[in-house]
Amino acid sequence: MSAILSKPSTAFEGSRRLLSGPLIEVALAVKTAVEKGSANRFLVFDDVTGRVIDLDLRGTKADIIERLSRPPQTIVGRYAPDRTKLSEHEKRDASEPRGRGRPKLGVVAREVTLLPRQWEWLATQSGGASATLRRLVDEAKRNGIPREQRRAAQEAAYQFMLAIAGDLPGYEEATRALFADSHSRLARWIGDWPKDVRAHVLRLAFGPTDHSTPK
Repeated sequence: MSAILSKPSTAFEGSRRLLSGPLIEVALAVKTAVEKGSANRFLVFDDVTGRVIDLDLRGTKADIIERLSRPPQTIVGRYAPDRTKLSEHEKRDASEPRGRGRPKLGVVAREVTLLPRQWEWLATQSGGASATLRRLVDEAKRNGIPREQRRAAQEAAYQFMLAIAGDLPGYEEATRALFADSHSRLARWIGDWPKDVRAHVLRLAFGPTDHSTPK
């Protein structure tokens, strides 16, 4: 199954969760419900972004699979640096013959401005200033991943709430609690929302754990 067809998705029929699963299964479940005469509004959500997925459910199952399998239209380009705008340091680094055994790391020289005490600290680190700076950048990227994941989860929950719960009581307060990263406050403000909507908000925001509303 292609990545598009297997994209984690959730369909809502009004405020009731119809199905969560791969996009193709969710799409066909919606098609079946519509064909059975349901007059409710259906919304299909991307479980990663929380955004609504627009689906064309006309035709047969094969037609739907074919449409969903089409790759998105993208513009592919190449990046090539403008060698005329490189600094003398960069030109020197690019043209410098690599020593025997020197790995081709794709390192690009740039000017770095630091305070004297910072240069002094770098000089005491093993491997030299460049290796230390690269290590610090890598550590910062690794440590930043949890924060990025939390922001992505909050944004997904927000997009879902915006589409399906914007008129429900406590929406504004719930949004503030979401971005304050407070599970208890968010659960309290959405406590009177339809149970499937409430459960999906908390799942997007905090993961698939027990999200029963505190009494």
